[in-house]
Amino acid sequence: MMRATMTGCYKIAGKTVAMTSLYPDVHEYCAEYRTDEAPDFAVEVTPADIEDEDARTRREYALEERPVPGFSPEILEQTAAYRKIAERLIAYDRVVFHGACVAVDGQGYLFTAKSGTGKSTHAALWSELLGERAVNVNDDKPILHVADDGVTAYGTPWTGKHHRGRNMAVPLKAICLLEQAAENHIAPITWKRAYPMLVQQTYRPRDAERLAITMPLVDRLARSVKLYCLRCNMDLSAAETAWNAMKG
Repeated sequence: MMRATMTGCYKIAGKTVAMTSLYPDVHEYCAEYRTDEAPDFAVEVTPADIEDEDARTRREYALEERPVPGFSPEILEQTAAYRKIAERLIAYDRVVFHGACVAVDGQGYLFTAKSGTGKSTHAALWSELLGERAVNVNDDKPILHVADDGVTAYGTPWTGKHHRGRNMAVPLKAICLLEQAAENHIAPITWKRAYPMLVQQTYRPRDAERLAITMPLVDRLARSVKLYCLRCNMDLSAAETAWNAMKG
């Protein structure tokens, strides 16, 4: 029997998306972003999309030699929906970026690194250091609008395993590459130094036409914000070191 579909409209990164799904869970997940505005575009998740997401997940875990968790179709659909939205947003100069974004006094600071380095942990330290001044925009995959006059970071419903994030937008002031070290040290870096990591952490579609749009956006991103490398431990002093350097 064919499963009934359901549709809702959501304001994601400044654009209204009409999303059609097989399961209700993704609509509950995105409830905070619901809107009555006319959609800018529509996406639909099909059974084939869910199967493809399951296959992608199994390949990724196999490459990392980790046991594959048994994700439900509902969870796989949430990921498939975000993938479809990400691919459509590229046409509007918006990219999904793997990192933890914190806003302080209305300015965004984005931390990125290889998986397991401690992006979320470091972002949490900023909240411990700065209290209510620090707001977690998105702890895992914010959307960045790379415009001619600067970059805006958006919160999304997809906030990672810690579920830390908010429906908000802030101008992005800086991106910081994190590396683990015993002692804390931060320094500005050139866009050429940061570029390989920025490419790696930006969602890149399979479709050649969309990929051709994405790569210039990464180039513009690298040249539009301040860039730093922070070698750090996971002590509160690491957040203090980063904040004192990046706020200037």
